[in-house]
Amino acid sequence: MLKVIDLHAGYGGSEVLHAVSLHVGEGEAVVILGPNGHGKSTLLRAISGLIRPTAGRVELDGRVISDLPPHEIVAAGIIHIPQGDLPFPELTVMENLLMGAYLSEAWQQRQQRLEQVFALFPALAERRNQLARSLSGGERRMLALGRGLMGKARLLMIDEPSLGLAPFLIDNVYETIREIKQQQGLAILLADENADHIAGLADRVYLLESGSLVREGTAEEMLRDEALLAAYLG
Repeated sequence: MLKVIDLHAGYGGSEVLHAVSLHVGEGEAVVILGPNGHGKSTLLRAISGLIRPTAGRVELDGRVISDLPPHEIVAAGIIHIPQGDLPFPELTVMENLLMGAYLSEAWQQRQQRLEQVFALFPALAERRNQLARSLSGGERRMLALGRGLMGKARLLMIDEPSLGLAPFLIDNVYETIREIKQQQGLAILLADENADHIAGLADRVYLLESGSLVREGTAEEMLRDEALLAAYLG
């Protein structure tokens, strides 16, 4: 499905990613672990077209997409949910969700997708007419995930879903991501600095340090290697 091949990328002439290569298969959940500031968000931005790679390429089903504009990458089925709370604050929950279905094919299926989102997030159904700025931090994170699901996604890229949340909310968010994988069969590429919640979710894990991939393995292999996690994640 998705292949990242010898990717280099950065900002203003400063390289952040150095020859990064990874792959995500159909329906697979892949987690990128690494400390803050070591390139996880840059990698997701390069895949989604928000920044241009300086070398290497990104392929989807064998087609090079790293030269496409972001809206065409979305249309191809890659939905990027950035870190932080980024709903439109003066729009309602419903209006924010519908913004996620702006492409014509997704718009035609908006009612079905709304039902799926509300089944996953009953709190959003209850608050559908509230302004997004009135939601709690956990509810805004649910809204970001729900808006991503409104698109015609094949691959859902999620950046730091646990950022800034209380521990019990982190548990809820990760459980929902597991449900999305199981119920909808979407491929997931998730970036986080914490390995505590990847068990039962990740099929494979990459460890990213200083813009380079230093280890790949199953979640079980990574979690068993406490010395490795302590060395790279603290």
